[in-house]
Amino acid sequence: MSIREDDSSKILQKGAIPANSALAESLPWAPRHNPWLIAVVVSLAAFMEVLDTSVANVALPHIAGNLGASNEESTWVLTSYLVSNAIILPLSGWLVAALGRKRFFMGSIVLFTLSSLLCGLAPNLGWLILGRVFQGVGGGGLQPMAQAILADSFHPSKRGVAFSIFSVTALIAPSVGPTLGGWITDNYSWRWVFNINLPVGLITLSLIYRLLEDPPYLRTAKAKLGRFDYVGFSLLVLGVSALQIVLDKGQEADWFSSHVIAFLAGLAVVLLVSLVIFEWRHEHPIVNVRLFKHPNFAIANVMIFVLGVLTFASTVLLPQFLQTLMGYSAESSGMVMSMANLPLLIMVPFIGKLTTKLQARAILAAGWIALASAMYFSVLQMNMLISFWHASMLRVLQYSPVLIAFVPASMAAYFGIARERSNDVAGMVNFMRNIGSSVGMAIVTTLIARRTQFHQAMLVSSISDANPTFQITSRALAQRFHHFGFNTPDSQRLALSMIYRSILNQAATLSYLDTYWVFAMGATVMFALSFLVKRNRTKGDA
Repeated sequence: MSIREDDSSKILQKGAIPANSALAESLPWAPRHNPWLIAVVVSLAAFMEVLDTSVANVALPHIAGNLGASNEESTWVLTSYLVSNAIILPLSGWLVAALGRKRFFMGSIVLFTLSSLLCGLAPNLGWLILGRVFQGVGGGGLQPMAQAILADSFHPSKRGVAFSIFSVTALIAPSVGPTLGGWITDNYSWRWVFNINLPVGLITLSLIYRLLEDPPYLRTAKAKLGRFDYVGFSLLVLGVSALQIVLDKGQEADWFSSHVIAFLAGLAVVLLVSLVIFEWRHEHPIVNVRLFKHPNFAIANVMIFVLGVLTFASTVLLPQFLQTLMGYSAESSGMVMSMANLPLLIMVPFIGKLTTKLQARAILAAGWIALASAMYFSVLQMNMLISFWHASMLRVLQYSPVLIAFVPASMAAYFGIARERSNDVAGMVNFMRNIGSSVGMAIVTTLIARRTQFHQAMLVSSISDANPTFQITSRALAQRFHHFGFNTPDSQRLALSMIYRSILNQAATLSYLDTYWVFAMGATVMFALSFLVKRNRTKGDA
């Protein structure tokens, strides 16, 4: 005789079985409130955090000017947040077991909201960086908890639908952030970029308090924790901090030509490898790295990491191309990026329904091949003559396949793993995505800088008096300037400067195309990896 999920939930609510008993833990569980309402509320909290990750980027020049700091010093506003945020993500599973998920989730919202207020009131850069550290700690618990709550609130056959709602926070918020941040900064003040979190945080906190409850298995999790893993915690904090600083400051310091970056990179490798070895053997690890024994979990994390790279990198790449080479304003480039949001919102329910009918690996393969094709198409279509609408359509093509791959990849991470580990799974998945975002930013800045130099050298080598095309072009430009009243020497100098500017623009354009090539190859590798994901039970199978 089987007990349906809804029936078991009613039995527990009526108190027929003690909530902390072994029988209660073994029964299927469902929340008392509508899971769709819970999904919207927890996704709102995650959306607030993801939005704040990107919304502050465009305000950095205003922050530096207002607080009397240099542009280089102001970037620590971003680095401090990323470091503290990345440390908390893999710890979230242990913290949930120690505090309870509802208590930890509400505490994260309180800390995130209050530290946002501290950032908005900061009198100097030091206070702002301190506020961002606390904000990153609070924000680090919001994404994984939202995902873990969705995983527990919905039956496994419906998780794809739930994760499609969560994907709105993960995919749309990064593209909305720069546009919203620019508008707030230009029309009000950079301080409102942080102060706006106060009403949203208070509303979300009150709703979470009313709607959220811990599953029965979490009520006995604290007794199984064991002693606090001080060694693992220290390795995690130091290793992740070193890695994030390397990724954030590497290109700025010319990577390994800097002794500081080289030292931090070596330190990060040693500490993180030591963390994996130590935690694998630890009886009660603070980071459950043994989850990587599950093939689906390992493959899903690799895919989530690559999606983090492609999502964040493509979000940076196109507006940078439009602003630096085509003269778009921040608002205009933001409008181009926002064009992809409406198709994503339309696709969300369809992708969710699709996961209940098709195998996750089939949807994954379709998403990755569509993403590889979109990146390859961008290589063919990107140039300095594209229109606003052409650029907008390219963005739609680049971003829509991300949703198709993201939802089944998030599902695949949970295949074959006990529900007691859902918090650990969510923390690791979001950690990999955030690290992927940092790696994506490092790849973009490095490739654009290095490939621009390469193409510039190649193009300049073809400019000489022996090249008839160069001779004809320079003479035609010089004559044109002479026609406008410049003397002969000035006309020749202006002609050469215009040719050189054209070379710089063409070299930069070719570097963007090279970057899209790299993304296309990465997506193609993930397409092949999709077929290693094991079969899952769909609604039809059940």
